[in-house]
Amino acid sequence: MISEKNFEVYFDCGSSKIRAGAFNKENPDIFFYKEGKSFFDHSNIDSEIQRIITSLEVDTEEYLNDVNLMIDSSEMLSINISLLKKLDGTKLIKEDIQFLVQDAKQQILKNYIDQEISHIIIKRYNIDNIDYNYLPNSINCNIISLDILFICIPKKIVEYYKEKFSKLDISIKNIFCSSYAKSSHYITNFTFCDDISFIDIGFNKTSIISYFKNEITFFDVIPIGGNHVTKDLCSVLKLDVQDAENLKLFIDKDSHLSKINKIPINLIQEIIFARTEELLKLCTKSINLNTDILNNNKIILIGEGSKIFNNKFLEKISFSQEFDLFQETLESICMSAYKLGLRLNKQEVVTVPKKHTKQGIFEKFFHFFS
Repeated sequence: MISEKNFEVYFDCGSSKIRAGAFNKENPDIFFYKEGKSFFDHSNIDSEIQRIITSLEVDTEEYLNDVNLMIDSSEMLSINISLLKKLDGTKLIKEDIQFLVQDAKQQILKNYIDQEISHIIIKRYNIDNIDYNYLPNSINCNIISLDILFICIPKKIVEYYKEKFSKLDISIKNIFCSSYAKSSHYITNFTFCDDISFIDIGFNKTSIISYFKNEITFFDVIPIGGNHVTKDLCSVLKLDVQDAENLKLFIDKDSHLSKINKIPINLIQEIIFARTEELLKLCTKSINLNTDILNNNKIILIGEGSKIFNNKFLEKISFSQEFDLFQETLESICMSAYKLGLRLNKQEVVTVPKKHTKQGIFEKFFHFFS
């Protein structure tokens, strides 16, 4: 019999780096963080995962049996569904909501067989033509409708990481969308702002997550990331990947890099800026199409790919939208999934593991927060 563990472990499985955090369940002041080396392909990912696991086991004095994963992908999907149910004036109960959520979930599973549902978020309750952010208590209802957001991750990505950890006899407890988890945590730093969007620039993708009064309203993915800037440098300047990456990240810090390659700094900057401005234009266009608040919307740049904007490229952006940089840390990244794992997000529906569903499909299937 496996004894109860003292630590909950979260792995952020990025496309270019692996990170992990171990959090003591009883004492929030006890935690450990680990970060792997950056990589351009996954040839060494097994050894990186193994190294981090071994280090965490030493620190926590526990063998890892299971972990939680944070994953992003350029093939992620956000799917919005609206469903309605007539109740003819009867009292609205949680089972009515469960019925609608279950119906929506079955539609997703049927029509998107290559995707795995990571998050189910109820964006809006409409009860007799009145909108509510959360399910009200003790209310009679004629018609209830829900606006539900599903965030899905490709099954092939999930299975890829499950196989990696399975080799080490470690099972996966929960799968979190990394960019969503981070934005839901970071938004607590911007309580003064009602309208806010996060642009999470990753290796091969960029996620856009918009909030209004701390409630998610929109999620989108653009298949362009920091690696595309590196590829542009490789293609135009005839460089290998490592040299291009160094030029991209350290152009303002180590200008001698361009001298070594005998490449003018202004040419490097022009190549980088062309791609990054294109990306930000696509992001703001997406926000503009899906929200009504662009002019007042605060936009925060996060993710490994956003580090390039330390080179003052933001000052050169030709359109009026202002962007701010959020300085992420190893702690803030890992903590984001941990906080979400504590189920502090009142919009999200939590699916209870199947082993607990002996009392029927609805009685234990969902958990709601009021």
